[in-house]
Amino acid sequence: MDPETRYASFGGDQIAYQVLGEGPDLVMLTGTLTHVDLRWQEPLHAHFLRRLASFSRLILLDPRGSGASDPIPLDPLPTWEDEVDDLQAVLDVVGSERAAIFACGDSGPMAMVFAATHPDRVHALAVANTTARYLVADDYPFGLSAERIDENMRRITELWGSEDAVLLAVPSKAHDPEFRRWYARYERAAARPRELASYMPMAHTLDVRDVLPSILCPTLVLHRRDVWIGIDHGRYIAEHIPGARFVELPGADMPLPTEHPEVSLGLVAELVTGSRSAAEADRVLATVLFTDIVGSTERAAAIGDRAWRDLLERYHGTVRREIARFRGRPIDTAGDGVFASFDGPARAIRCATEMGRAVRTLGLELRTGVHTGECEIAGDKIAGIAVHVGARVMSHAGPGETVVSSTVKDLVAGSGIEFADHGTHTLKGVPGEWRLFRVA
Repeated sequence: MDPETRYASFGGDQIAYQVLGEGPDLVMLTGTLTHVDLRWQEPLHAHFLRRLASFSRLILLDPRGSGASDPIPLDPLPTWEDEVDDLQAVLDVVGSERAAIFACGDSGPMAMVFAATHPDRVHALAVANTTARYLVADDYPFGLSAERIDENMRRITELWGSEDAVLLAVPSKAHDPEFRRWYARYERAAARPRELASYMPMAHTLDVRDVLPSILCPTLVLHRRDVWIGIDHGRYIAEHIPGARFVELPGADMPLPTEHPEVSLGLVAELVTGSRSAAEADRVLATVLFTDIVGSTERAAAIGDRAWRDLLERYHGTVRREIARFRGRPIDTAGDGVFASFDGPARAIRCATEMGRAVRTLGLELRTGVHTGECEIAGDKIAGIAVHVGARVMSHAGPGETVVSSTVKDLVAGSGIEFADHGTHTLKGVPGEWRLFRVA
């Protein structure tokens, strides 16, 4: 019997999920190529999932825009934050407070960000055949060139949903007619070409390398030598996550169920049921937002102390509403400055934009800085170098501007948010030089 497909709600949208097995909670994510119902129609995939469920309570889901879940609007383009929302909605509805995550392919970056941002909800992480960055760079020489990515996208979209699509991702099954027919149906049901075309550029421009040192849970990195995402991508992830274990897998297929499945199944079972204890979560990856009022001293002098106090009260009420609207958390709103934290940089940027618009109705102008980094948890507060960086980034913003660090820009790549180069700066009290960008 295949498991029952149910739905979790998020913002009026429906997210398809399944639960089977007993034991520690384990979420398996497969990115764009997912359909919770059709994968059970292929024997190798069905066997793989049942083996996972033999040592865990296995949780499967289709993110919005994929498989049996509702579509997601393409304007603005979806980001990894939308996938995090879907994951959290399903975890909440099935009553999972803490789970292991097993993420394959293009779901890997989101899973790594989730593990760093929500360490209280992730007790172990396994990623397979994935990357922290697709594009080549001076400090990432084994990345893919833009031309190679364009060629890959052209071939994927040309073959998507056809029997020849198996040649790109599952070459071991290229001569298996039954598998080829199933795989073509699976692709067509998982995502439509329009959704694929919008999603893949976002995935290919994402860069989560700065996130890796903040992952505290036991981590397993699996990678096949001959998949199109070179094995050096996997090694890089393992080298930059503290204590991560790297294992090279045999084979050339992107999906794990089709070649030597018992190898990866045994490793994941060991991680989920017998791994070392996770480090205490006294650090967390967070996006910090700092803002203050431009020309506040002059404005206060012009209207007098009492009128200024009244205006500040209305100002703080306005910004608190916008922070809550974008699911942020106010940390400090003393004086005319605001310090808030968010679990995603795109939400922080959109909050900054809406705050700026809202306070202009009060005759005020803001400048804002946004940075994402590892923060120390201190009760209800957060602290650490990332907080100082965020404050210093704000100091380089002009009236009406939102300025962000390069880390933020990399994490929201493909979201539709546009940036202008704001130059390289030395941030007071912070080592090194920092490349900053202005939200256009």
